[in-house]
Amino acid sequence: MDTAAAEWTATDDVPWPRPPRRRLAARCAGLLLTGVSVVVGFRIADSDGVTPVPQLLAFLPWLLAPTALALFLALRSRRWLGTVWGVVLLGLLAWFIEPYGKTGDPAGRPVAELRVLTSNVEFGQATGGLVAAVRRERPDVVFVQECDYACDARLKADLARDYPHRRAVEGGGSEGSVILSRFPLRPTPGVPGTMGMPGAIADVDGHAVRLQLAHPMPPLPGQVGLWRRELAALRDAATADRGTPLVLAGDFNASQDHAAFRRILGTGLYDASRLTGDDRTATWPARTAPAFGVQIDHVLVSKDFAADRTRVLDLSDTDHHSVITDLTLHEGRS
Repeated sequence: MDTAAAEWTATDDVPWPRPPRRRLAARCAGLLLTGVSVVVGFRIADSDGVTPVPQLLAFLPWLLAPTALALFLALRSRRWLGTVWGVVLLGLLAWFIEPYGKTGDPAGRPVAELRVLTSNVEFGQATGGLVAAVRRERPDVVFVQECDYACDARLKADLARDYPHRRAVEGGGSEGSVILSRFPLRPTPGVPGTMGMPGAIADVDGHAVRLQLAHPMPPLPGQVGLWRRELAALRDAATADRGTPLVLAGDFNASQDHAAFRRILGTGLYDASRLTGDDRTATWPARTAPAFGVQIDHVLVSKDFAADRTRVLDLSDTDHHSVITDLTLHEGRS
């Protein structure tokens, strides 16, 4: 009996190896924390990096899930360095999930109101749903992306009476884009890109308003540089004529977590969804939004506008939700 007790006491001073499950949990926690840290590091550095960082940045809020799992595994495996690491990462993610961009009200008196709708109809497949939504919601200006030849023809046939003014870049598949307007339009050069990005100046109750459609390439592997250049071209367009109020709307293929998109906001533009408290309302992919998705469809406005209400519309046969917002144009520039 005394011998057995002595042997038990002696073994208490010997460090036992970690059980296999605990070692596995610690390794999994380390891998998860490392992957999330890389993405968060680029966010801190205000850079989109290279594939797969831009793609993962789009879903930055959802990185809370693997980080929380890693923190749980670190706690279970009693790895205190991993626990601290996980807590810090959760704090950083919570910080960056906060809405980004300016808010504020124009100083001048209101002079005009307009309702703006932007919709990606996915190769023209959702044209019928868009026509129904336009007739129901009665926007003043409609930005349409991925409007192929059949889509363009149907919009002319069904909506020409209510929207007699238009600017279009005709094309098949995803290349075609159209701006429809109740207000008279005069053409502008638009923005050159792989997919059509037409522009115009609208006469809104006697006030000139620049309209620019956005549809840069998505950040596909091997095309991140092209995506970045086309977003930069939109940024340049935003600064081309600061004396005229601007509405820049469309499928940006970018969210507030992308540095290239934040640089467009940095020109002094406001995201209408931010102004109305609807930031991070997912617009893509429509099949899983709003439970899971990212806001890549935006209506950006210059500081001449106030936004009163922003909503997303669910159209059938497209992978994007549409965005509709009510804007008020104010006189003068603060």
